[in-house]
Amino acid sequence: MSSRIDEGTLQAGLRTHGYVGFIGMVAAGALLIEGNEFVSGWFTPIMWTFYILFVDALVYKLQNRSLLVNDRREFLILAVVSIANWWLFELYNAPRFWNSNLELWWHYHNIEPNLFVRRIGYDWAFATISPAMFETADLLRLTVFRRKTKWRAVGLSRTPLRIISAIGAALAILPLVVLSGWFAPLVWLSFILFFDPINALAGRPSILRDIGQGAWRRTISLLGGGALCGVLWEFWNYWAATKWTYTVPYFGGIRLFEMPVLGYLGFPPFAIECWATYVLIRGWALGSSSWEGSSVLPPEVSTAAVRNLEQSTTGSHAG
Repeated sequence: MSSRIDEGTLQAGLRTHGYVGFIGMVAAGALLIEGNEFVSGWFTPIMWTFYILFVDALVYKLQNRSLLVNDRREFLILAVVSIANWWLFELYNAPRFWNSNLELWWHYHNIEPNLFVRRIGYDWAFATISPAMFETADLLRLTVFRRKTKWRAVGLSRTPLRIISAIGAALAILPLVVLSGWFAPLVWLSFILFFDPINALAGRPSILRDIGQGAWRRTISLLGGGALCGVLWEFWNYWAATKWTYTVPYFGGIRLFEMPVLGYLGFPPFAIECWATYVLIRGWALGSSSWEGSSVLPPEVSTAAVRNLEQSTTGSHAG
């Protein structure tokens, strides 16, 4: 089967939800400028919801398939995992139970006083994180990185994968045991090392498996999606009434919007971290075989093809 997109079958215009997303972003921005209290207080989840609608429609236009059109169950699973994933990071930010005086890195301001409504706002915003990055990565995969350039393959056997995962687990535990603002980078890197080798060993989609086949397109797309979404997060957050700010021990005074400049380096690996976490949880829930029809950043080589290649390589080594 050809991997090229059949341009004759592409949609001439956007699906309806794409126009809703674009108009919604413009309207929300205008209402924010006018000082609308509701929009300024809920600006982050509102903008990211409309953004996801818009980008999903662009993805569908380019490949006649998208999460919101063809795989709504997948999108729902992704949103639920995204909520749980960010609550885990909230634990790292306040590991001695949530107290505004104990937050290590980021701090929320002008939050909703009603705890029930506040929780709705948190979960709504958290539900948009992974979908936004993955949709953006998919858009980049189909445009900026559409050429499937074959790069050098860097394969790892099972023993190094286990060692990398063990190192990742240790790094993930350390910030919970030793409280320090200096450990922020570990939070954004440790779960990649922890979870991605587990996914590779279990036969699930994995960045390390991709790299082992010389297929870097998904990895680069995720890095780009994380970087682009990171800039948008901080740009939209800067103008919102309900927002977050940061305190970090290194170059914290050099900022772009509210984020210290060095903090932007965390967004690209954060996308891969969210990807590895999603693959792990989804794989446990639905099994590896269910990935063949998934719309979430499909691999350049099918899972079955990769598995057959790995088995043939293992067989040749055994011989």
